Amino acid sequence: MTSFAHPANTLTKVANRRGHVIWRQRGPAVLAGSYRYNGTGLVTGWHWHDLHQIQYAIGGVIEVQTAEASYLLPPQQAAWIPAGLEHQVTMGSNVRTVAVMFDPSLMRHCGDRARILAVSPLIREMVIYALRWPIERLDSDPVSATFFQALADLFSEALDDTRPLSLPTSDDPMIAAAMEYTKDHLPSVTAEEVSRAVAVSHRTLRRQFAAQTGMTWQRYLLQARMLHAMVLLAGDSSVQQTSTAVGFDNVSSFTRAFTQFNGETPSAYRRKVIDGDAHVDSTAAHGGLHGA
Repeated sequence: MTSFAHPANTLTKVANRRGHVIWRQRGPAVLAGSYRYNGTGLVTGWHWHDLHQIQYAIGGVIEVQTAEASYLLPPQQAAWIPAGLEHQVTMGSNVRTVAVMFDPSLMRHCGDRARILAVSPLIREMVIYALRWPIERLDSDPVSATFFQALADLFSEALDDTRPLSLPTSDDPMIAAAMEYTKDHLPSVTAEEVSRAVAVSHRTLRRQFAAQTGMTWQRYLLQARMLHAMVLLAGDSSVQQTSTAVGFDNVSSFTRAFTQFNGETPSAYRRKVIDGDAHVDSTAAHGGLHGA
């Protein structure tokens, strides 16, 4: 389990490798369970655990970082973090999230990289219902065992439908600096400005960026803009405000780009996030989160 919420009776810190915290399931505890986190501005630090983790974002925006990429987890999506993968989680403003932890024995082989999953209404309801069985409980029972096996099977299938909600990272100092400059100047940045900022020619930036990341700088810029737009739309920004903030001259162009990237219009995405928050609040009010 992550370092910001680790039930004392089921998890223990067993090592510290290169400054990275390692959490491990202790003893013959339950094979699956859940926990939730509500808060703002939290960074977990680098760590890994020997349970698979599904992190579902109810509200707010979460970033999951691995050595290979930085993944955005907007509301109504889930991050898959396989057992053994070193990662760091950053919580933005007013984050509400549910994590479901699975012993690897409950799921077929699911790879060794993080992914962002499209979450069906059924999986969403089951994730919320899973809060009835916290990971820190001492004993399992036939009902919870059957429930978590079914949820694990559904997640195994969902892993075939992942979302491109990530940006690559790089160990190359020049490429890493170019990425940071690009993200810090999304509304108006150009390749020429980035080249000057990292002291290389435009041609060198273009060639080395593609070689290091597998995508062009222009594609990186577009993807960074779309991911930031999802963050803004999940908050208080209107479609018009978001369009301007991520560098589009007009709402029509932004709507076309966002729809092509995310499969739905900015307005539809914003409504889904708002409706999803309202649904979870209603579920909680009627006892759906009892026992969390």
